[in-house]
Amino acid sequence: MRREHLRAAATAGLSLLLVLLAAAPSGAEGGVNSGSGGARTTAVDAAVHAHEQARLLVERLREAGARPDQVEAAERRREDIRAGLWDLLWAAERGIGDPVVVDPSGQGGRCPVDRRSRNPHHRTGGPWTAPTRGYWLSAGYAERGARWARRHTGQDFAVPTGTPVYAVGPGTVRATTCGDGFGNQVLIRHPDGYFTQYAHLSRIDVRPGDRVSPGTRIGLSGATGNVTGPHLHFEVRITPYMGSAVAPLPWLRRKDVRLDG
Repeated sequence: MRREHLRAAATAGLSLLLVLLAAAPSGAEGGVNSGSGGARTTAVDAAVHAHEQARLLVERLREAGARPDQVEAAERRREDIRAGLWDLLWAAERGIGDPVVVDPSGQGGRCPVDRRSRNPHHRTGGPWTAPTRGYWLSAGYAERGARWARRHTGQDFAVPTGTPVYAVGPGTVRATTCGDGFGNQVLIRHPDGYFTQYAHLSRIDVRPGDRVSPGTRIGLSGATGNVTGPHLHFEVRITPYMGSAVAPLPWLRRKDVRLDG
């Protein structure tokens, strides 16, 4: 009974934090995590942190050989946190016209999708992989600077325009959009429920609904959107929407991906 009371209190506290999301407008490329601080940013950060802590608890329970019902309860809590964050970020991003919400197929923005073939990209079929080759790591996650209103939400891979960009793991293309600060972008949902974003592309080689494997070529790098030079912006999100990003390099390391630089 005590455990149920604690869980109910935690859920109520999270709900209160998430309600604050509706209070303020979003920023530019950095999305809902951008801005000058305040209730909205604090609430989003708290919800993202709560989700990651819940994920870590699930992993530790599994590693410790906990009872299935304990693992299932922890997993349900993680899913509840994500669902609340998902719904409220969807509403916020729809309000500012985020193309991932309002035009996930990219048709309205006439995104430069390669239409010569339904499957023009190459699949390696191997393990999880880096999103591009011949790169050097430039701007990192949570880095501060004049280009972002608050902090950087992904990891930048500096590569020349036209460098192939690959899906880091298996999944399904959720959105291919263009026209905002991220320029031409691809968003992929993976089996673990996380999403990866590949932004500032010069060309897109996939469409929503396409299934991809590790190493599937999904486009070419570029300098579209809000950039100062060609690079790939790679992001890992809890939901499809801006504001739910997590540190991408530790996430890739959990997939046994080791990066250079």
